[in-house]
Amino acid sequence: MKTTKEIKTSILVISGIVLFIFIFNYLKGENILNNSRKISAIYDNVEGLAISSAVTINGHKVGKVQEINFTNDGSGKLEVIMLIDSDFIFSNNSIAELYESGLIGGKSIAIIPANDKSPNTVSGDVLKSKVKPGLTELVNQRLTPLQEKIESVMVSADHLLKNVNSIFDEKTKSQIKGSISNLEQTILSFEKTSNSLQNLIESNKYAINNSISNFSDISDDLSIVGDKLSKSDFEQTINELNLSLNSFNSLMSDLDRGEGSLGKLFNDEGLYNNLEASLGQLEALLEDMKLNPKRYVHFSLFGKKNKPYPESENNENTDSNK
Repeated sequence: MKTTKEIKTSILVISGIVLFIFIFNYLKGENILNNSRKISAIYDNVEGLAISSAVTINGHKVGKVQEINFTNDGSGKLEVIMLIDSDFIFSNNSIAELYESGLIGGKSIAIIPANDKSPNTVSGDVLKSKVKPGLTELVNQRLTPLQEKIESVMVSADHLLKNVNSIFDEKTKSQIKGSISNLEQTILSFEKTSNSLQNLIESNKYAINNSISNFSDISDDLSIVGDKLSKSDFEQTINELNLSLNSFNSLMSDLDRGEGSLGKLFNDEGLYNNLEASLGQLEALLEDMKLNPKRYVHFSLFGKKNKPYPESENNENTDSNK
């Protein structure tokens, strides 16, 4: 009987110890009933990452962060130990990427499997680490150069305002006021001119309408004339003009060959010589009339007879003129 109680007490103690170990490991994130793997990765900074943060593969949770400790080399780097509960097999060349899971959700680790023929991951392996910039870091990266540009713009604007203030002294301000006043007067004058022009158009509206109507009629008439001209027989007119030009060319050819009365007149050298001699004699006669007008004009109050014209003298004058 005593033996039975001792056995029961031993079994109870052993069961309590096993339950304690199980609960302790479970609270640490380990499940001794599962074939879990412990792997790690080294990071320079794990801000936002906490114990029990999710470890995912392609967005699916396969484990969690178990421990975060400093490395023993004194470099200040952090070793993150991950407990992988999934049976998914991936290469030990895979990458453990630290990423921001949300604006307020902290950070997690995503394992990027390497599709190579390297050995599969087992407990104790150290994966390559990588940090993916979060939204806050991206915003900071964008805002930093923007901030610098805004500061430079503000400095330029400050210089510009100082220069503007130095330019717009009292004299310049008064001149600008005068210019604005003149511009206002110009606008008023333009308004008056516009009103006058509108009144002129209103008073001559009937005449303007008649002018437009007349212009429309003239345009219609021109269109009709154009249609008539386009329908007229230009080809016949051109043919007749060609016939006239051919006739003129034939006439000129006849004149050049000396055919016909005009051709003989233009090409007869004897006729030309006779005309030239006649002109010479006529010129001599006119010259003699200028030198001896009394031989040709006789006037007497007492009826005196005219003296005969001496032939020898005439011949001498003629010969001298030749």
